[in-house]
Amino acid sequence: MTAALERFLKPTKENPKHPTYAGAVALVMVDGKVKAQVAVGHALRYNAGPVELPAARRVPMRPDSVFDLASLTKVYTAILVLRQVDKGKLDLSAPVVEYLPDFAGKDQVTVRMLLTHTSGLPVGATVAGLPDLAAKRKAVLATPLVKGAVPGKAFRYSSTGLMVAAQLVEKVTGMSLDRALKAELTGPLGLRDTGFKPLGWLSTKERLVATDARSSRGLLRGVVHDDVANQMGGVAGSAGIFATARDVAAVGQLLLEGGGSVLKPATVEAMLTNANRGLPAIDPERPGRPSDHGLGVVLRQPWFMGRLSTPATFGHTGFTGTSLLVEPKRRLVLALLTNRAHPNWTWADPDPMRAAIANVVADML
Repeated sequence: MTAALERFLKPTKENPKHPTYAGAVALVMVDGKVKAQVAVGHALRYNAGPVELPAARRVPMRPDSVFDLASLTKVYTAILVLRQVDKGKLDLSAPVVEYLPDFAGKDQVTVRMLLTHTSGLPVGATVAGLPDLAAKRKAVLATPLVKGAVPGKAFRYSSTGLMVAAQLVEKVTGMSLDRALKAELTGPLGLRDTGFKPLGWLSTKERLVATDARSSRGLLRGVVHDDVANQMGGVAGSAGIFATARDVAAVGQLLLEGGGSVLKPATVEAMLTNANRGLPAIDPERPGRPSDHGLGVVLRQPWFMGRLSTPATFGHTGFTGTSLLVEPKRRLVLALLTNRAHPNWTWADPDPMRAAIANVVADML
């Protein structure tokens, strides 16, 4: 697996102009045991500009490096929602507006639709320029549906939907999302290397993996890459969580084992069942992709799962180059974390790399 990961530290036929990423960590678990863990490249290779740093100033990638998970955050948000369902505080079939009155005008949208990306909400919410966090939170809830969208009739990926879901968690728990994450998920699982805003809890900055080095925000390291999540103070249901490969794999293992002490087995079964059967997928970035989606996780997506893709394979990806893949039949968990957005997210398409690594893992077992 080391050779497979190192191949993408240089230009490839899939990405001939630039490396796919500056560094990566991959962890493979089978039956709950680590079968392979590899770190390659650099957590920090470029400064703002981007300008390549001298070799002596570069920071090597480590097995315990901490990555910006980007949209992998959505899996964690979904688990928090489902935990409240198990407690009887949320009903998946209930209209969102019953819990959040500021979601008015979208009465057909249910809690379930937020997790299956069938709400009709757009990809992103507009919060820039608003005076404070309270105004931004209201703006998220006031976001209108895409013109012509009918709730429940099509898969349309929506970060806005998971931001709304996070506000549901906050409403029924009485806690901020970052506190709920710790109290309801990372605390019970003992995940000490997972959380929002890592500059506040990570003692060793050398473990932080850099993302962009060419944006107006300068070099990003320990600060969320996603602009909307950043505008929300670094805490959002769609992006903002940072974690190690081992901690990400632990979440995959939790779901593989039926939810442990966090979720009921029946809830996990529902989470991992295709809720979008027969629905079209509207995704301009990946035309022809399957609409298969459970409650907060994607299913059967060969574009990143490669030969590990089956109707039961589940996981998620993150814009910064992260992914989680779980193949139940093989009892396999693959956490693949890369910094493909360092120094510039436009340098490479990460999907061929994801599928290639999945294929290598498939051949290993």
